[in-house]
Amino acid sequence: MTSPRTGVPTATRTTVAARATDLTKVYGQGETQVVALDQVSVEFRQAEFTAIMGPSGSGKSTLMHCMAGLDAISRGSALIGDTELNGLKDKHLTRLRRDKIGFIFQAFNLLPTLTALENITLPMDIAGRKPDRQWLDRVVETVGLSGRLKHRPSQLSGGQQQRVAVARALASRPEIIFADEPTGNLDSRSGAEVLGFLRNSVRELGQTVVMVTHDPVAAAYADRVIFLADGRIVDDMADPTADRVLERMKGFDARGRVS
Repeated sequence: MTSPRTGVPTATRTTVAARATDLTKVYGQGETQVVALDQVSVEFRQAEFTAIMGPSGSGKSTLMHCMAGLDAISRGSALIGDTELNGLKDKHLTRLRRDKIGFIFQAFNLLPTLTALENITLPMDIAGRKPDRQWLDRVVETVGLSGRLKHRPSQLSGGQQQRVAVARALASRPEIIFADEPTGNLDSRSGAEVLGFLRNSVRELGQTVVMVTHDPVAAAYADRVIFLADGRIVDDMADPTADRVLERMKGFDARGRVS
């Protein structure tokens, strides 16, 4: 059986790609202490597109950074596949991020002197690994870059540059991709293209994507939306629409609390 939304086997989507259990992140001490995440428990399933939303300061970016191994957690646990991140030595954490995690940043983070193809394969080149040519060709076709591989970033539009960033994240076939406001620097048309490519990577390539966004339209591309407030998950919406997401966001007051 396959999921009608993703077109991938339902059994695949029951497998957990990443999991947080009672994850707590605290910054500072004493009177300056801030609890950014307060005992958050959540699963991100394989071949599923999850959006994380919430007011400023709700903990959505902190959750993604902790799950991606970019920020150490204070208490609880965070796993990528079967690997526990908490207490992992730097060398092993670096290898995990390189081999199992993909990142898409709002600012593209492309090297201007490299071609699109060279930017896409750079992480694998650094790791001393040859890309799987068949998979790479499929990724390039999925994101629509076949005719732009020899172009440098300055010769590409913002939307095309972000497509390169998406392809770079997909190229090593990581277990999970984390995207931090990937359409924040794009116009609406380019943003829709990038979101469509992320949607296709889940539906056609079986990729797992977790995206932080503030945009209800962007969130509507996901299979589910997790809402955070005050460092806690307050809702988990399946099959979101922009209108439903916007209505839910109206439930937060000016201080980012649930009203």
